[in-house]
Parts: sequence; structure tokens; C-alpha cells
Amino acid sequence: MPSSKQTTLAAVVTLDGIGVHSGKPVSLALHPADIGHGIVFLRTGLEGRADRLIEASHRYVSATELCTVVGDESGGVVATIEHLMSALYGLGVDNVLVEIDGAEVPILDGSAARFVEAILQAGIVSQKAQRRFVKVLRPVRIDQGRAFAELRPYDHGFQLDVEINFDDAVIGRQRKIVDLDEHVFRREIASARTFGFMRDVERYWKAGFALGSSLENTVAVGDDGVVNAEGLRFPDEFVRHKLLDAVGDLALAGYPILGAYRAYCGGHRMNFGILRELFSDRANYALVDGPKVERTKGETIKARRDGGHAEMPAGMAVAAFAPEVN
Repeated sequence: MPSSKQTTLAAVVTLDGIGVHSGKPVSLALHPADIGHGIVFLRTGLEGRADRLIEASHRYVSATELCTVVGDESGGVVATIEHLMSALYGLGVDNVLVEIDGAEVPILDGSAARFVEAILQAGIVSQKAQRRFVKVLRPVRIDQGRAFAELRPYDHGFQLDVEINFDDAVIGRQRKIVDLDEHVFRREIASARTFGFMRDVERYWKAGFALGSSLENTVAVGDDGVVNAEGLRFPDEFVRHKLLDAVGDLALAGYPILGAYRAYCGGHRMNFGILRELFSDRANYALVDGPKVERTKGETIKARRDGGHAEMPAGMAVAAFAPEVN
């Protein structure tokens, strides 16, 4: 079972990179945040507009084609958030202010590994408040053609069962089931990279997508095998990355999940859809506190950022932003 106490970072984390679609440089800083803050993006660098706060919540998702986007074009967006969100969820970090000066979280090596490394280097501290969970009370399911996703009650934490089935000899059909905790995430999921097909690259480029994609951040699948010289990090790296994405997308529930997730041929759209279905009926779930434990010496650290003015978006709108090539 996950920890019962809320957590934040012990220090500020900074990362620089490029967006996988824009190819533009972007800087990101993870700030410690107060109890109950949750994960919130502070979008800066909006030309002629005030900085914008965007909650990392299913309520503010605006695009889910091949990446997950929060915010809206009128107030600012943050795209390709799933790898960062996966790292925060996988390590059990509840409260963070994510300051970012561009429209896309940096792709780094195409996995969550460098986010994990930076977060662990900064350190994670417990806070003097109980963690809340969203507990699945009854099964919910969505279908889209042959694809489906479902959440079911589960008494042992958070289980993910993800299966992919590509009409491609290199990938084929793969399935992975895990009971998620920090150790499983770090060992089996975090370093699985995003992937794409060489046959699609030119089409994406012509459409203005994947301009930052390269063999440094993407597993490229050709007709005869993986193009990357180093090969795969796991024999089933493809399904592990889909599982990594699912963790990041389901983190948008706003609370750690107590339940079992099953997906077949899913993706960002299905991950978001199952959250929407879960929260569509109050009978589907309950918000519950973690078990009561003795308080330990832990300091609550307030969100830190100097200057600027930020506004919270009033609602959700469709953002015209490119998908991740995955």
C-alpha cells in the first residue's frame, strides 16, 4: 500500500530540454509545495499575457491524441505532461509547483528516467497531513472499436494491466501487469522510452509535428526492426512505455488511485476517458484518507516562486497542439 502521508520535494529541481514536437528549448523547475497543493503547472513565457496556473487534473485536459495536454490556447497550454506526471506519481510525490516557460514538457530521453533521477536527487519529504485516495467502488468501462479501458475495485493498492496489439512484426502483442509502488516503477517502468514508426516520420514532419524527435529520445521502429543502435532497454519496452503513459495520465485523477486498471490497445484518449467515466457518477468512487499514523519530523515547504502574476483557467477548451509520436 502507498504511504499515508502527503509528500513534496526537499529542494527545487530544474531541467532543460526540447519539446518533442516543436523542437524548441524549454526550461522546467519543480518547486516544493504546501499541503493540499497538488500538482499545478505555472505556465510562463506567454507573450503579452500573464503567467498562468493550470491544475494537473482531468478537468483541464484539452487534447489526448498522442500526448496529453492541459490548459487552453486562450490562456496557455502545457503538452506532453505524461512522463513527468508518471514520475511524480510513481515516486509518490503529491504537492509540486511545476514552473515551465514553454508549451511542452521537455522530452529528455523519451522516458521518465531523468525526471526520476532529478526528483530523487532533490529528495522527497513527508508532510504533516494524511494523503487522500480515490477508491474505485464499482467497475467502469469504455470501449472504442476493439480497444477498451476499465477501472475496477481492488483491495491491494493500484494495479495496472496494459496490453498492446500492433499489426507489426517488431512489436506485435505485449502485455504487462504490475502492482504499482516506487520500487516497481523505478525498476520496471521509468526508463521505458516513447516509440514511433519510421514510416510515419515524414508525414508528421510535414504536418509540423515531431520536430524534436530523434534517436536520442525515441525508439524508432523500421520495417526490419528497431533502428536505434543500442536496441531496446527491455524486450517488451513498448508495452512498458504504454504503462508509463497510463500512470501519468491516471495521475490526473488528482489523488492516488485505489483500484485496478485494465487497458487493451489503449492510449492517452482512453486513459483520459476512463477518468471521465469514473468521475461521471459519485457512486463510482469515494475519496478516502490514508491510514492514521504517528506524525514524524517532516517540514511542510511552501511553493516558492518570486514575482509574476498567475491566473487559474475557468474551464476546459480544445487545444490545437500536436500529439506525441507514440
